[in-house]
Amino acid sequence: MPDLGPHAGFILAAYGLALAVLGALVAWVVTDHRVQRRRLAELEGRGVRRRSAARAAAGDGDVGPVASGAGKATP
Repeated sequence: MPDLGPHAGFILAAYGLALAVLGALVAWVVTDHRVQRRRLAELEGRGVRRRSAARAAAGDGDVGPVASGAGKATP
């Protein structure tokens, strides 16, 4: 282990806290992803469909404001 000098405790605590925060964020994202997938499956089970799926099935091809020209600058 490298010599961190007299501030080794502070440095290691800072790294530990950073890792704990990153771990908590990853756990939060994974948990939220699972919840959202469950909600989506529940809605689809009740017959509610995604609007993007309806557009794709209709062959519209317009999937957002940029594709529709709303984001284009006018001369």
